[in-house]
Amino acid sequence: MAQAGIHAMVGMVAGKFAGRRQWLLLGTILGSFVPDLDNFVVAYATLAKLPTEGIHRTATHSVFFVAAIVLVFYLIGQWRKDVRWVNLGIGLGLGNLLHSLLDMLVWFNGVNLFWPLGGEINFWANVTPPEWFMKFMDPAEFLFFGIYLWVLGSWARKYNTDKDFAAKHRMWMMIEFVLFVIFTPLVYIMTKGFLTIFGALYLFSITTAFLVTIRMRNTIEAAEA
Repeated sequence: MAQAGIHAMVGMVAGKFAGRRQWLLLGTILGSFVPDLDNFVVAYATLAKLPTEGIHRTATHSVFFVAAIVLVFYLIGQWRKDVRWVNLGIGLGLGNLLHSLLDMLVWFNGVNLFWPLGGEINFWANVTPPEWFMKFMDPAEFLFFGIYLWVLGSWARKYNTDKDFAAKHRMWMMIEFVLFVIFTPLVYIMTKGFLTIFGALYLFSITTAFLVTIRMRNTIEAAEA
């Protein structure tokens, strides 16, 4: 998979071009994170010593999952008589789908785009990237989380929004950059235990990025106006 921060920034761009509908851009950015939330299930299975095969890049990366999200939020919008929920669902679906497509184009593992029907798609099945590069992709998660938060902060400064959250936003952003600096050498030095520590902090980081995005929804709404 491409780094979650990259997915979020693709969602920022795509949502801006998708049209001016309230909550649509917010949904597109949040939807860009959603497929990788299956890593929480992977973490649970790992801790419980259960098989992890077939968890990541399957259900949450499927077009049927996208359709279900759009349908659920359409029904919520009809029930609440509020088109913003419909827009949010369309955005979540768009972000989710873009995430899966980007994974197929720029990553070296397959995606079960039509899960549960099977048929993994892997354009890079015959490509073996160098080991140093694949190792670097782990700490790069923190780098791109930090860059995403920096871009979100630049929007806040541009639109003069979420000023009361600026200090906390800056703190979360800096934490990501510090984690990148710390974990880049560790990925090459540590022979045991790296993935456990990294995995825990990755889950912390994606949760933080998701919640900060929701907290700064006023900034995102200003950007889509």
